[in-house]
Amino acid sequence: MTDAYQQEADLVRFASRVVAPRAAESDRSATLDRAVIDELAASGLLGAAIPKDHGGLGFTDTHFGELCAAVGAWCTSTRALLTVQDMVAGALLRSGSRAQQEKWLPRLARGEAIAAFALTEPDAGSDAAAVAAPLTEAGDGWRLDGTKRWVSFGAIADVCLVVARAAGGPTAVLVERGAAGMSVEPIGARSLGMRAAMTANLTFESCVVGPENIVGAVGAGFTFVAGTALDRGRHSVAWGSAGLAEGVLREATRHASRRRQFGAVLTDHQLIRALLSDMLVRARSARLACRAAAEARERRDADATLDTVLAKYTSARTAFDNAAAAVQVLGSRACESGTLVERMYRDAKVQQLIEGTDQLAQLQLWELAVRDERRHDRVVAS
Repeated sequence: MTDAYQQEADLVRFASRVVAPRAAESDRSATLDRAVIDELAASGLLGAAIPKDHGGLGFTDTHFGELCAAVGAWCTSTRALLTVQDMVAGALLRSGSRAQQEKWLPRLARGEAIAAFALTEPDAGSDAAAVAAPLTEAGDGWRLDGTKRWVSFGAIADVCLVVARAAGGPTAVLVERGAAGMSVEPIGARSLGMRAAMTANLTFESCVVGPENIVGAVGAGFTFVAGTALDRGRHSVAWGSAGLAEGVLREATRHASRRRQFGAVLTDHQLIRALLSDMLVRARSARLACRAAAEARERRDADATLDTVLAKYTSARTAFDNAAAAVQVLGSRACESGTLVERMYRDAKVQQLIEGTDQLAQLQLWELAVRDERRHDRVVAS
């Protein structure tokens, strides 16, 4: 067995041992089991993609993706923790000051701090550049006001990377847990899916932060800071969605191999075989799209952004399509609250909305494809 296959197998075993047994109860209670967070922290996986010189494990894009797929096959909420931790760490790696990196990256890597990314507002969802939460200069610092919605792990985050609007444009700022003027409203139990992601609405009322908490340049919060976070998030969600698609395929195959109807197990019926075959094709295709994106990112290819958006779009659609097919295979058993397929069906739909909706991805793919076609024409002409 090669090192790469051994690494992937180790991640699959970890997810089966640590994540799987606690997933259903975490979803029911809308609280990610603390034991899962502690195990992820102890193993260093909360800082898997953070470079080693900042205290992380230094996973490649492919290796980190395999982690997200292994975890996503059992619990989307747990995978979401890996995602937001990496989104904030990635933004700090690209745009954070040395002081910010030294303060937060080792703590994020060790799991001593949980991060959250606060971008969405009541009137700024897919149109993320329209953020309006005001960030105004106040003496030697900055005053933050407004509301952020649907913040994954906002209910427990030690630090939130908030994108607000300063006079110079969208600006990113770090707000620590317990900051005066910041209130947290947990809403995970009311969510369609990812109920254990401890989602919250955050409200800021004259919340004053120091100038040292501004990440990157004032006015560059969307293009550089949020853009980096969202790009990393799409990559992570893509792999997690591919894992979800594989997880429901596994569950549907197991059920169909045991369930008897009309005098035979379900897998003896051609229509069930067709459903399972289509699920397999979709899951494998999604995994290949994710791997292509990861390899492009590792090579720093010009097509890496396109491949990442494509992988997220493909995998999110695949996750939902496979979850829906699994419901058909399991029938009424998939309609019972607390079952894996019922939970994954709800979670899968959310993947088509977060880090950019499917419709936004379609627009991005068209724009990126046109750009690449023009680049190709210039190369040929030269």
